[in-house]
Amino acid sequence: MAKRDKYTAPRNPQSIQGAAEDVPSAQETIKGIEGWYETNKKIVNGILIGILALIVGVYAYNNFYLKPRNKKASDALFRAEQYFGMDSLNVALNGDVSGPGMLKVIDKYGSTAAGNLAHYYAGIIYLKQGQFQKAVDHLSDFDGHGTLVEPVAQGSLGDAYMELGKTDKAISAYQKASADDKNEMLTPLYLERLGLAYEKAGNTEKAIAAFTRIKTKFSNSSQGRNASKYLARLGEYNL
Repeated sequence: MAKRDKYTAPRNPQSIQGAAEDVPSAQETIKGIEGWYETNKKIVNGILIGILALIVGVYAYNNFYLKPRNKKASDALFRAEQYFGMDSLNVALNGDVSGPGMLKVIDKYGSTAAGNLAHYYAGIIYLKQGQFQKAVDHLSDFDGHGTLVEPVAQGSLGDAYMELGKTDKAISAYQKASADDKNEMLTPLYLERLGLAYEKAGNTEKAIAAFTRIKTKFSNSSQGRNASKYLARLGEYNL
């Protein structure tokens, strides 16, 4: 007797016919769906209307509110940036008859990209003016993630904290400012300040590590040429 293949379908025509009778027809399936919809149509329609309203609302917000608002904010910031570039810091900060300053941009357009950048400028201006707590307030509010000025913002925040005697917070800011080894202009600058902050905090080991990093990775910078002096001061002569 031949061995039956376990993958061979059964040949009993009655079992095949019974299985076919159990499968609902397309018409029965449609009627079932229609019945379910009639029972639940208020809920279904409510969900669909809610989704549609959300889509329309997002589109309207982005195109009829956010875009024009961003344009106005950018125009206002541009004039203040010009004064900042000319070192007219008071006008850049407070504005004049020709346009608003950074503080007004923040107040009126704080939720926009221009309003965010205005926090950066305001923080730098206050730092230059010696108003260190105000510098901290604005630089802390600035979201620099992914921007070219992020290292400067963090480094300036560290400077302001150092002036306020908050060395631990300054160290945290300098660490962020000096994180990118590819930035050969700013990283050694803030790495040097990080080492000096560690030294002031009495953390000799980490100060040595910071100055060593300058010497090994940024030897051609002015900070790299000063690194040996700092290391010798901390008792390291063999690097």
